[in-house]
Order: sequence, then C-alpha cells, then structure tokens
Amino acid sequence: MDAMRKQLDVLMGANRNGDVREVNRKYYDRDVCRLYLVGLCPHELFQLTKMDMGPCPKVHSLQLRKNYEEARAKGVDNYDVELENVIDKLIVECDKKIGRALKRLEDDDAKAAIAISVTEVTQSLEVIELSKQIKEKLKEADQHDLEGKTDFKIQALEEVDKLRSERAEKQSALLLEAFNKDRASLPQPMPNPPPAPPMLLPTPDPRTQEMINEKLKRAEDLGEQGMVDEAQKALEEAEALKKLPARQEPTVDSFKYSAADVRVTDQKLRVCDICGAFLSVYDSDRRLADHFGGKLHLGYMQIREKLTELQVNCAITGNLCVEHTKIISIAYGFQFPID
Repeated sequence: MDAMRKQLDVLMGANRNGDVREVNRKYYDRDVCRLYLVGLCPHELFQLTKMDMGPCPKVHSLQLRKNYEEARAKGVDNYDVELENVIDKLIVECDKKIGRALKRLEDDDAKAAIAISVTEVTQSLEVIELSKQIKEKLKEADQHDLEGKTDFKIQALEEVDKLRSERAEKQSALLLEAFNKDRASLPQPMPNPPPAPPMLLPTPDPRTQEMINEKLKRAEDLGEQGMVDEAQKALEEAEALKKLPARQEPTVDSFKYSAADVRVTDQKLRVCDICGAFLSVYDSDRRLADHFGGKLHLGYMQIREKLTELQVNCAITGNLCVEHTKIISIAYGFQFPID
C-alpha cells in the first residue's frame, strides 16, 4: 500500500486528496526528504527491481524543493554533501559488483574480462540530443506538478518514456555495431557434423545378445514340450531384443555440449561499466534495447551523472576539499553518462 501511495504521489502530487497541509511544513523539517530537495532520492530509482529500496519514508514535495532552492541561492542551507555521500556509496557498491564480474570472467578466460564503456560506445549527436530533450521534459513535468496540472504532467511523462525508448533503440544499435566488430575477432564455431546414416540392422551389444540366446533356447525347449503359445511368445521377445540399438558407454558430444553449456566464456559476455550487468556479444538489438531502457541501467546513469554534477558544483562554489579533488580527477578520467 505504501508503494502504491508513493506512485500516486509521483503522478498526482502528495496533496491529491486535499488532506496534506504543506503550507505548515518547512523544507528543513525532519520528516522532509533532503535528498529529494537536492534533486534525486535513490528510493525512486530502482522500484520493482532487485535493488528496490522500498518507498521513501519522508515527504517529497516540489513546493518544498522550490523553497529549499531559494534558500540555497541565498546561502542559507546546502544539503548537497548528504546526497553526495549516499549516491557515492551506491556507486562504490556497483563498482565492486563490476570488479567481481570481471574477476569471474578473467578466471575462465582472460580475454573475456572486458568492461564495455557503454558511454563511449553509445555516444552520438542523436543520443546527446535525446538526453537533452528528456531533461527538458522532466523539468516540464515538475513545473506542471508544481502548478497542479496533473494531466499535463502525465502527458509530459509519457513523452519522456517515448524519448527514452527512442534513445535506447539508438544506443542498442551503436552497441550492436561494436559487438559485431568484437564478434568478428572471435574464433568461429565449427559447423555441426552431418548426421550419421541410420543402421538398418543394429548390432546387439554382448549383454543383449546373451539375452537373445536365452530367449531362443527357452523357445526351443518350450516347443519340444508342446507349449506352442509360450514358445511363440519367447520368439517374439527375442525378435524385439534384436531390434534394440546397442548399448554404448556415455560419451561427451562436444557440439551438443557447446550448445547447452552456460558458462560465461561460451556466451562471450561483457560487463556494462554503468550498472554491472552482463551483456553478450551475441545479444540481439531487442535485448540490448531492453537493457538500456531498464530501471537498473537508467537509475545508475542518473546517480553517476548526479554525483559528477554535485562534485563540479562543489568545485565551482569553492567548497572543494582534498578528498573531493581526488574524486573529481577520477571522474574526469572517465566519461559519465548523460541523464
């Protein structure tokens, strides 16, 4: 129920029933989410995923965010460091996951231990333009929410979903092109051997032949005793045994084994350097598009971008410490995603 209530709050506002008196609440109250005020609450990113943190227990209000931004502009309050600490921990955990995934691949195949730089591979002018449009639409949705225009907000969010789907399609096409080059450098599998022609008269194995001889001997004895029906039945059983294929010791069919094996090296997996998910060089464009449009990938894209934004703001305002200098230097050494 709490999760459903939060989703309704996102779409229609916390005061959708007219029972929330935000006018009496201040942005600095204890029950107001400071992370949301700064611009990003992690509780909203990974809903209905394995990283789901559940609904945020604190109040989310665009009006209070506006009040906070006005106070921040005057130098009264600044909660940037609180959000930075939270999302920095999330990114550290994600980077550890990526490291474990690479180690797992490297244990089986050193050449497979590759983290695909999704940002670098999937950057194009079209993708950048779509990301800008997505940001503008999200701001537009927030403005409609602030003005109480629920229908316009829902329409703006629907356009955001369409733009994200379009961006995911273009990103998947770019990554698929890179994977095709990667795949071309891999050794090609040998073609399956032609099927062996069927044996008309299978040769019984020694054990089966022994059973056939016993049945024939029994049929002969029964015939001498005048038991015609029983002898006929024994003969039929012997004929049935002759038609059985010879028993063989189980052998490993290398071609069948390759098709059924699910080891990571057989799938030629690569690791997404944004969210840590495994991507196969044999994935289809549809599978890759689903990855780029998934909540986990989008969520980690947002927090990585937000962390870089907070660190840059910290440097600009002159509140830069030695630790932040080190973090920013690392951040600029890698290209973080847009949106």
